Formats: sequence, structure tokens, C-alpha cells
Amino acid sequence: MQITRQADYAVRAVLHLARNGEQRTATSLIAEEQRIPPSFLAKIISQLSIAGLLHTSRGARGGVTLARHPKEITLLEVIEAIDGPIQLNECVGDTSACSFDENCPLRPVWCEAQEDLVRRLKGTNFADVVAKKQIAV
Repeated sequence: MQITRQADYAVRAVLHLARNGEQRTATSLIAEEQRIPPSFLAKIISQLSIAGLLHTSRGARGGVTLARHPKEITLLEVIEAIDGPIQLNECVGDTSACSFDENCPLRPVWCEAQEDLVRRLKGTNFADVVAKKQIAV
């Protein structure tokens, strides 16, 4: 199971901005340094802006900044802004999707694994990632 490439790029873009502090950054610089295709990054930036995670400004002095402090932005927020809610298996969100209904021995495993993943991503903010250098980019 993998997050989408778009979500991975979004995480890298937000991490780049978290490292820059409050400094406005050109999307072209983010694209170049994070090796993200510029047209793809434009779509990602738009989605993150709509989700309230980024501020964008146009013009010669334009660029992108985080809408909140890195400590207030979690990996879960960024991933879900791009990919939607995390769902390991369709039965986790919809019990009627399983032909075994409530007798399925696997559903509790999927539910617990999803809860663990969501808790981990929700508990990891970008200030911590920058400080601990947990993600090598």
C-alpha cells in the first residue's frame, strides 16, 4: 500500500516550506529543489491552498507560505488534502461492503491498522519532522 505520488509531492512541498520558516518561496524553486514537475506542483499547491494549509500570492514578489505554523500542520492533513480520507480497505468505512458483514475476522485488523496509521500521521507535525529530520528529502 502506498500514498499517491501527488500526496508524496505535497508532503515534500510542505516540508520545504516548513524548513523556510515564514519566508515566501517561489513555486519554481520548490519544484526544482524537490524534483516535482512544475505543472503537477501547481495543482498540488492549489489543493493545499483550498484546504487552508498554504497561502499563495502572485506577481513578481509572489510565492507560497504556510498558512499556519509547521507545528500546527500534520502529515495527516496534507495527505488527506490530496488523497482524501485514509481508508485501508473499503469495509473499514462501510460494513455493507463486505459479504461477511460483522462476522468477518479481518475487519477488526483493518480497522485497528487504520486507526494506528491515522494516529501516527495525525501525531506527526512538520515542526517535529524538521527538528528531528525524520524524512530525508
